[in-house]
Amino acid sequence: MKKILVTGGAGFIGSHLCTRLLDEGHYVICLDNYFTGSKTNVFHLLDNPNFELLEHDIITPCCMDKQVDEIYNLACPASPIHYQYDPIKTVKTSVMGAINVLDLARKTGAKVLQASTSEVYGDPIVHPQNEAYWGNVNPIGRRSCYDEGKRCAETLFMDYYREKKVKIKIIRIFNTYGPRMLPNDGRVVSNFIIQALQGREITIYGDGSQTRSFQYVDDLIEGMVRMMNSGNEFVGPVNIGNPVEFTIKELAEKIIRLIDSPSKIVYKPLPSDDPKQRKPDISLAKSRLNWEPQIDLDEGLLRVIDYLKKQPIFTLS
Repeated sequence: MKKILVTGGAGFIGSHLCTRLLDEGHYVICLDNYFTGSKTNVFHLLDNPNFELLEHDIITPCCMDKQVDEIYNLACPASPIHYQYDPIKTVKTSVMGAINVLDLARKTGAKVLQASTSEVYGDPIVHPQNEAYWGNVNPIGRRSCYDEGKRCAETLFMDYYREKKVKIKIIRIFNTYGPRMLPNDGRVVSNFIIQALQGREITIYGDGSQTRSFQYVDDLIEGMVRMMNSGNEFVGPVNIGNPVEFTIKELAEKIIRLIDSPSKIVYKPLPSDDPKQRKPDISLAKSRLNWEPQIDLDEGLLRVIDYLKKQPIFTLS
């Protein structure tokens, strides 16, 4: 049994990771400040004797008296609505949070995985994006608090690896969806599904030709666990995402069809610095982790539709 710390463990992705690790027989310490995470996401785990829930903000040092074997650092708001709400705190969460988990890993000898993001590629001029691409990021834009915070966190991880011999892993997560997404987090999948379920207009920003690649959360968790369990010599970064690319308009039309919704599509201006295309090159994940996504978009969307239908926000028209 390993003792594993998951920062941001009560969030959308973190709660799925905690469940997976407990199912594998590990002791899991879930740490969250509940800014975007929620106790309801891990309510089903509270009776498990191998689960420990701590309320804490990763900006300040934590768990320094705890011996842990592995750390998954997921603590950071990931949707524009939330990371732009307090952009200074977003940067602090990425940067100070990275320093604090790396210091803990150095003290305990733990292996630590950084959940980075495809946003480090910015609005890419290389397509698809592989790990050697340095990105095209606006350092002073509205999204910069998240993009540059994650880029700095990767820098810190690599410097702790080179200078202090900390065992690290870096993954770059592409658009992920699944149950326990916040209904109001502004992400395109949850936005479209909720609008379609309520029969409201589906709002597309821009002309809908911008592309994204959507991976179901279970595929992401599998990639994270495989990366953590890979040899210490392989530190990454490695892309974890679904390489099947869709336009935003295609996504909206697919959701309308799956729900059989009367919703119509409307178009509004595209926000600044919004990437025009996003598609991972997952050759490295395939070769080093023997990983690729298994759940196609239709199957995953149906699961999320079923989940969101059961949420109390709905008064269906």
